[in-house]
Amino acid sequence: MSALLSVTGLRAGYGNVEVLHDVNVELEEGTLCAIVGANGAGKTTLLMALAGLVPKRAGRVIFDGNDVTRLPSHELVRRGLVLVPEGRRMLPQMTVEENLQVAAAAAGAPGFARIPGLLDRFPILQQRRALPAGSLSGGEQQLLAIARALAIAPRALLLDEPSMGLAPKLVDEIFAIIAAERARGTSILLVEQNARRALALADRAYVLERGRVVLSGTGAELATHRDVVAAYLGG
Repeated sequence: MSALLSVTGLRAGYGNVEVLHDVNVELEEGTLCAIVGANGAGKTTLLMALAGLVPKRAGRVIFDGNDVTRLPSHELVRRGLVLVPEGRRMLPQMTVEENLQVAAAAAGAPGFARIPGLLDRFPILQQRRALPAGSLSGGEQQLLAIARALAIAPRALLLDEPSMGLAPKLVDEIFAIIAAERARGTSILLVEQNARRALALADRAYVLERGRVVLSGTGAELATHRDVVAAYLGG
């Protein structure tokens, strides 16, 4: 397999505070890569930097064979590097369908053509399509956030804490959707507090501590690594 997304020597942060220190990560085509770590480790900053929403101070980001380190966020989306942010970030006064249409506009006519299929894939959104997005439950909003990203037909999907705050049944549903999307061929970079579930799904994984990658390997390798078990899996 070849790397669809390759990150080398990445440094990024906010103001005078550097959060990421020489981070190296690769996401291979058609795979799922998990990033695990404690709160404050820099996981969200990593995804925000890759999405062009946090300035990169050093390093390179190669996506689909091209250097995209300095590209703005809208151009990254146009190329298929799409973030589903933590907190969902709905347009709360707009309906479910209007939220999908706003996202689809980034992909033009093909994006709008995907909306009926997405509503079929997510029946609860079909039922709620005329309701304001702000009236949805947390789980329904997370489904909408993922559906919005899929309307763009991402080459690489960056998912930031998709199961956060959800009931166990909804967590199962979210992980089933993620697995199905990976099976469809979408490459996924997943940041997730539920390390056990993330590593079980991951082809490859990285452990981030204080803005540095301290471990990497297959999901199965890290799921049984004694340091990972002790720190993140309740061992």
